[in-house]
Amino acid sequence: MLRHTYYEKSEMRLVDRKVINLKEYYEVEYWSKKFDITPELLKIAVNESGSTVAEQVELYLQKKYPA
Repeated sequence: MLRHTYYEKSEMRLVDRKVINLKEYYEVEYWSKKFDITPELLKIAVNESGSTVAEQVELYLQKKYPA
């Protein structure tokens, strides 16, 4: 799917909400807010978890930073 800078983040398709794309600013904003972390921590979590699948990153964050 071709995305443009004017692409609305509220129009993200369901498949887009399962994968974290760090190259898209609105996705970084979305996932940072969803996980209640900073964008920098999101990038670290994606890199350290070795996955861009949202569920895997969330599991990593729960293990690394238990509530």
